[in-house]
Amino acid sequence: MLVLASTSPYRSELLKRLQLPFVTASPDIDETPRQGESARATSERLSQEKAQAVAANYPDALIIGSDQVALLEGRQIGKPLTHENATRQLRSMSGKTTTFYTALTLLNSRTGQMQTAVAENFVTLRDLSDEEIEGYLLKEQPYQCAGSAKSEGLGIALMSSMRGDDPNALIGLPLILLLDMLRRENIKPF
Repeated sequence: MLVLASTSPYRSELLKRLQLPFVTASPDIDETPRQGESARATSERLSQEKAQAVAANYPDALIIGSDQVALLEGRQIGKPLTHENATRQLRSMSGKTTTFYTALTLLNSRTGQMQTAVAENFVTLRDLSDEEIEGYLLKEQPYQCAGSAKSEGLGIALMSSMRGDDPNALIGLPLILLLDMLRRENIKPF
């Protein structure tokens, strides 16, 4: 059995692309970064905690945990949750490059074997006017997305460049890494 330890509709939609049957489960963990913890380490720890949080309910499953943390000029950027926070995030990111760390954990709850890896993506935003920011936020309302922009939607219009390990990672689930991990567990989509 394959379990996605997430209630994110974005991660669920990405996982559906692999055409493997899976269920979702809410990991219900505290996502607060720890004092002195790097963005990369935060994403890794949270992906592991999410997988472990649902393991007791699925004792014979492959459990997928994933978490994304954005880093801009040494500061972690999370989900804005409100229009005002999203406006502040996009203003601070305007004309700059933000690093997105998307960690992935695959936990075999039967054996205890855990695989964790991180995909890195670098996104540079155009120099944005207040009108562009407001117009975008009103149309797409990306308040549940780290960095306040959806690359898979209209948010692409805010970006001047993107480069990285896996474009799916930027949306929330690094499928290339996941396929490598699943292969190590003898699960193949074909």
